[in-house]
This record gives sequence, C-alpha cells and structure tokens, in this order.
Amino acid sequence: MATDTLKNSSTGAGGAAAVRRLLLDNGALTALIVLVIAMSALSGDFLTTDNLLNVGVQAAVTAILAFGATFVIVAAGIDLSVGSVAALSATVLAWTATSHGVPVFLAVVLAVATGIAAGLVNGFLIAYGKLPPFIATLAMLSVGRGLALVISGGSPIAFPDSVSHLGDTLGGWLPVPVLVMVLMGLIAAFVLGRTYIGRSMYAIGGNEEAARLSGLRVNKQKLAIYALSGLFAAVAGIVLAARLSSAQPQAANGYELDAIAAVVIGGASLAGGTGKASGTLIGALILAVLRNGLNLLNVSAFWQQVVIGVVIALAVLLDTVRRKAGAGSVVTGGGGGKGRQAGTYALAAVVTVALVAATSLLHTGSSSANPKIGLSLSTLNNPFFVQIRAGAQAEAKKLGVDLTVTDAQNDASQQANQLQNFTSSGLGAIIVNPVDSDAASNSVKAADKAGIPVVAVDRGVNNATTATLVASDNVAGGELAAKTIAEKLGGQGKIVILQGQAGTSAARERAQGFADGLKAYPGIQVVAQQPADFDRTKGLDVMSNLLQAHPDVQGVIAANDEMALGAIKALGSKAGSSVSVVGFDGTPDGLTAVKNGTLYASVAQQPSQLGRIAVDNALKAVKDQKIPSAIKVPVKVVTKDNVAGFTG
Repeated sequence: MATDTLKNSSTGAGGAAAVRRLLLDNGALTALIVLVIAMSALSGDFLTTDNLLNVGVQAAVTAILAFGATFVIVAAGIDLSVGSVAALSATVLAWTATSHGVPVFLAVVLAVATGIAAGLVNGFLIAYGKLPPFIATLAMLSVGRGLALVISGGSPIAFPDSVSHLGDTLGGWLPVPVLVMVLMGLIAAFVLGRTYIGRSMYAIGGNEEAARLSGLRVNKQKLAIYALSGLFAAVAGIVLAARLSSAQPQAANGYELDAIAAVVIGGASLAGGTGKASGTLIGALILAVLRNGLNLLNVSAFWQQVVIGVVIALAVLLDTVRRKAGAGSVVTGGGGGKGRQAGTYALAAVVTVALVAATSLLHTGSSSANPKIGLSLSTLNNPFFVQIRAGAQAEAKKLGVDLTVTDAQNDASQQANQLQNFTSSGLGAIIVNPVDSDAASNSVKAADKAGIPVVAVDRGVNNATTATLVASDNVAGGELAAKTIAEKLGGQGKIVILQGQAGTSAARERAQGFADGLKAYPGIQVVAQQPADFDRTKGLDVMSNLLQAHPDVQGVIAANDEMALGAIKALGSKAGSSVSVVGFDGTPDGLTAVKNGTLYASVAQQPSQLGRIAVDNALKAVKDQKIPSAIKVPVKVVTKDNVAGFTG
C-alpha cells in the first residue's frame, strides 16, 4: 500500500517536472507559444488561416537567410553580408534574364553562383587572409550592395514570370515561399546533423585549435561554410524578389540582423559550438509573429522596434538562464534524442492549440462598428510622410474611422508584409504609399482579389488596380524645381543635384523632372549629381564633399527638404547669399528655412492635404461611392514672398 502511494506521488511530481523541463529545455519554443497565445487573446484577427499563412510567408526570407547564418554561427563566425548578397543575387538573375536574354534556368544558376562566390570570398578572407569575420563580411555587405546598385542602375528590374511563381500559392492557398522555407530548413538540418561538414562546424565552433590538431582542415571547411551561407542568401534573395515581382537593389537591407537574431533566439551561441535548424526556424517565426501581431494591434511603428528588441533580449535571457541552470544538455546537430524532440514539438502543438482555442472565445462578437482602414506609409523617418499621417489621422477622427498606420521603413518587403496583414484582417479599405511602385503590385492585387479597395497616395502602384491615386506629380514638381533654380540664376551657372534614395520611385521621378526641366536652360551646368538618401545628415556630408571639388557652385537642387537643409548646413554663410538652394516637399523645417532666407524655395506638395483626401476617398470606396481614378493635388513653389500664406 505504501509502495503504491509512493509511486502515485512520484508520478505526479514527475509530470510537473516534465512540464518544467519541457519549458526550460526549449526556451525559444516556450517564447513562441506564449507569443501565439498572447496575440490570439489580444487580436481577433490573428488566429485566422489567412493570417497564419501570412506569418509563414513573412518568416520565409528571414528563415532561409538564418539557416545559412546558422552554419556560420555554429562555427563561431558571423556573416553580416547575407542581406546584400541576397539583393545582389536577385539582381543578377533579373538583369541576365530580362536585359540580356539569358535563359531563365541559366540565370537562376548564375544567381546562385553569385551567392556562392560571395561566400567563398568571405571564407577566403577569413581563412587565408586572417581577417576577423566581422570585418570581412562587413566589407562584403558594402561590396554586394554597391554591385547590386551598379548592375541595376539604382532601379528595380522586372523579375522573369517563370521565377515570379515562387511568390505565388499552390492550390490557391498554400504559399510557395513557405514550401521553399521548409525545404531549405530540411537541407540545413541534414547538413548540420548528417554530414561531415556539419560535424566540422560544431568542432570548429567548440574549439578551433583542437579541431585543427585532430586533423580537421579548418581553412577548407571555413570556405565551404561561408559558401553555404552565400548559397542560402541567394535562394532567399530569389524568393524575396519573386514576392515583389522585381529585383530591388535596396532589398533585404538590414536583414542580416534579423537572421542573426533568429539564430540566437533559436538557441545558438555566438561563441560557437551549438545551434540547430529547428531552433533557427522557431526564432524566425518569433520575429514574424511579433511584427504581424503588433501590426494587427495597431502599435506605433516606433514602439514596435522597442517591443521587438525587448522580446529578443528576453528570449535570449531565458535561454541563458536555462543553460546556467543546467536544465538540459547543449543542443547540437547530432542524431540523439530525435524521438524525444519530436514528442516535445507535438506536445507543444497540442498545448498551444488548446490554449489558443480558449483565448479565441474572448473575441466572439467583439467587432467595432466604425469603418476600419489601414494606412501603410513608406517611412515615418521623414517629416513629409509624418505630415501625411497627421492629415490622415485628423480626417479619420473627423469621419469616425478606425485608422491603423504602419511604417515600412523604406523596405518594400516589409511593406508587402504589412499589406498582407491588412488584407487578412478584413479591413474596409487600404491606403498605401508605396516604397516602390512595382514592388507593391502583388500585395495590391491580393487585396483587390479579397474585395478590399486600395487607395494609393503620393505614388502610384504599377500593374495593379487601385480605387484612386491621390498624388502630386513628382515629374512635374521636378521640372518646376529646375525652372525655379534656373530662373533664379538667370539661366547661367553651375549647380549640383542631391538625389533621393537609389531604387525608389520618388527618387527616379524627381530626377527625371530635374533633367527634363533643365533641358530648356542650356546655360545651366550640372557639375555633380549624388544620392543622399532623402536624409539630412547624408545631405550635409555629400554636400561637404562636393564643395571640395566644386567650391564655385552657385545653386543646389535637392529631391527633398531634408537633404536641402543638410546642404544649407554644409554651405554655411553661402546659403541664401552666393548659393541658392531649392528643396522639395514643403515640410515645416523647410518652410522655416524659406522664411529665414537660407532656402530659396521649396516645391511644396501639401502632404497633410494628401493624407486627408486619401482617407476621405478610402471611406467613399468602402461605401461603394463613385470616386475619380486619380486626384491630383497641385504642387506649389513656396518662396519668401508667399510662405506666410502657405499651409501644408
């Protein structure tokens, strides 16, 4: 009897210990379960088939990059170049296939070979050049991005239709990017757990000197490890470009940080020797769930960055506590414990489904009566777009509209994710200010297919149907800026042009307008044209550099007011006296500079009015009211003579 009682007690204690061990031994998995449950409880739109598939699609590119980064990190290295290599590989594919008529299959081979070649260069510099991995791959980050811009000329290149199907769905519901992610994950798991090179990674990461003394050819293995990272980066670039229907030279900017974060969250150590593909996948899913859920919850784009950083830190801290507590053995790519690992994931899935089903009851019948509209802005790190948001929010409040605003941070892929989230949330209408007019087309088509009207603001969407376009004419505005500076200089003089971020449609259109407008003034000599990325600090630096070569410049045209203000800072006392500066956008700081006389003029687009008109017409589209296919908000040259009466 006593024996029976003891057994029962041990069984109960063992069950509690098993659950505790499950949670501690799988810190990333625990974090993912908690996130899924929390998002399901907080948002009724999270737990839908469409949205969960969106999460998978949004995790795909990061996960594929991270699988390649896992090889490097397990071997105690780092690869900061994967985002640039991804963009370069996709650009090579599109450039060879569409611009030079290379057969698509061969173009794909060349793209993959480009990624492998970049990885081999990294590996050679690290293994034989003895450069630290951080320095070698940082150099490749710059080289890869620069080559992508050189090859593309700074403009997106249309992707071959046959390869663009990688961004489609099978059977109308299963996203191909998710399938590619799973396939690449299986390959990564096989390499880590079942191959000689995989065992070499763990040996090098655990103790490189011991691995060398045991007869392992460490330098050759490093070449192979970084080549694998480049190969996975190339595949990720192809999948990303397929989603966007174009190769964007600025695509995957900063993705190397997400890839590294996914690997570390998944349980790998930056010191090397530990890590597995399944953990990396979980890390990528955590990042995707976070971004998706925060979009659905209408969390401020600025706070999203804070929340994501905190959650990453907590997830890694949990794993660190687990390791120090000795809760489980160090995870490697070996074959032991596969059955227990599968059981762990199965149990986690059952627990998650049960808890999510319970929390989903919280949202029964809890829908808002107000019309819901989503606004995706290309960036909120620019006063012009901040004013669009302000105008949109003021009009939404006036009309009783629930407006959700997201910030794409000048990343076409991130904007595609946000538009997918809006579509799966079943909003009444979507307003989009595209990062790139071509890259937004697939997402807008998906919204149109779901019966959700889309209003484009400031920039149009190519190859897709929108309810209306609310915009100023960037080309016409550029021509007006050229005319303004030429007339100020009396048709004679030397000027420089500060261009916007390479690859964006606004930069291309305004540059075209500058060029077209200056054709009427042969006496105006453009002595230099350089991009300053729509940024004030870069405008200051670029203008300072240009003044060294062209100290006698008499005029400056900047593609936005921020760059113009940077140029004014570089010019010092010359601004407004011997050098005339013309900006673009009519931002508050720009208008203040016009009042002070340092900025001669700004081609103002009235951004607040753009936001107000966009919301007004989006609401009309929700109510099936007729709206024009295009609404042009006139641009206006604002100088010291008329700035007092101007309101944006």
